[in-house]
Amino acid sequence: MSRAIRMLALLLGLWGVVAVVHAQGAPAGGPQPANILEATRDDQAARQKVQPLNNAPVWREVNSPTAGFTNLPANEGGVLIQSAGEEWRLMRNGPITRYGGWGLVVVLLLIAAFYLFRGQIKVQGQPTGRLIERFTVVERSVHWLNAACFVVLGLTGIIMLFGKYLLLPVFGYTLFSILATMSKTGHNFIGPLFAVTLIAMFLTYVKDNFPRAYDLTWLVKGGGLLSRNVHVPSHRFNGGEKMLFWGGLVLLGTIVAVTGFILDFPNYGQTRAQMQDAWMIHAIAALLFIALIMGHIYIGTIGTEGALDAMKTGYVDEAWAKEHHEYWYDDVKAGKIPAQRSGRGAARAAGSAAQAQG
Repeated sequence: MSRAIRMLALLLGLWGVVAVVHAQGAPAGGPQPANILEATRDDQAARQKVQPLNNAPVWREVNSPTAGFTNLPANEGGVLIQSAGEEWRLMRNGPITRYGGWGLVVVLLLIAAFYLFRGQIKVQGQPTGRLIERFTVVERSVHWLNAACFVVLGLTGIIMLFGKYLLLPVFGYTLFSILATMSKTGHNFIGPLFAVTLIAMFLTYVKDNFPRAYDLTWLVKGGGLLSRNVHVPSHRFNGGEKMLFWGGLVLLGTIVAVTGFILDFPNYGQTRAQMQDAWMIHAIAALLFIALIMGHIYIGTIGTEGALDAMKTGYVDEAWAKEHHEYWYDDVKAGKIPAQRSGRGAARAAGSAAQAQG
């Protein structure tokens, strides 16, 4: 019995101590328990008294846009966490990735459907054996260097944007990590070279890409792409090629180059918010550029007979030139434009003409 009495007295004593401590800890006339968290929202010391080890006020301040103190204050060095980055992440992984990815899929499906409907555009006339030099060695070299840079940037950009959805489940974390790292490094180093090739492309081809009145006719008629045995005349480059030059190469190419430099060299005063905006503009312009080039690649390869040979060898048959670029062909035949612009081209043309006569 005495043991039970001592146990009861001990419990009553402990209860009394807890009651006294609680009474002393409650602030007289202070906020009600329901408002304590709100009252200590931004006061770390007060919050520790109410909820020990609760560091919410500290991290709330860290996550705010208010700059703190740092020995390196430049380039937002005083802002530890930029909360707007979460909005950028949601935009990147949401609308840009979703709509951009499906947009490229739709373009591929449209190209496939067009090929099934139209097939390859053939040359209707018989080859004459007489060749016209359409592209010089310099023109072709500039084109292929620019094309190679574009393909590398396009593939590495697609891997970085869509890889974790398409490749990660297949390759696993280790292989995908290696591929993504190589893509990022390659993208960063090839980007400036691509910008240089854009300038070279512009200087090389701008003289033949100024719009003319007959280009509007070509565009209205769709270049005759939807009609068999219908050829809409154009000069050296048709209306579609000129739209690609000014809308793709000049406009979109300039946008991706400028925004790419902003992202590639982050230590020139741009803020994280500016780089996030630059990334979104870069990604959208790049996706549009890729969609345009997909159509260009189709037309220049399996879509049009002889088009790829023109860029590979530099020469086209007179029959091809007359059917696809009649105004250019007429100027060549009239002597306004040289049929051969290099010594090697002239020698090859002479040999082809001799074969045709023989």
